[in-house]
Amino acid sequence: MAIVRASHRYARISPTKVRHFTRLIQGMTANEGMDQLRFIHNRGARMLEKVLKSAMGNADDRGARNSGGLRIVEAYVNMGPKFQRVRPRGRGRADMIDKKFAHIHVALEAPEVF
Repeated sequence: MAIVRASHRYARISPTKVRHFTRLIQGMTANEGMDQLRFIHNRGARMLEKVLKSAMGNADDRGARNSGGLRIVEAYVNMGPKFQRVRPRGRGRADMIDKKFAHIHVALEAPEVF
């Protein structure tokens, strides 16, 4: 079976907050990754869990027999665009506020059987 992908582009969260969880689930089966993410109380884990569930659904649509047994071959987060805002500070100064976006990607592949 070919590689099945899913992504969430322009997620309104900083990429560094999601990256820890992509490293955690890399190389696991889809069911193991879902179990790991399900018990982590974090907003980034919820977003990654939704993308993983979408990739499993895409595999079902492509005719995979057991989408939970597929292996997570890629899970990564890229930086999206930023909203930049100005916050007034004392004595006439201004600070920049960066509101960051993330692109979350997950790819599944059937494990090799010998």
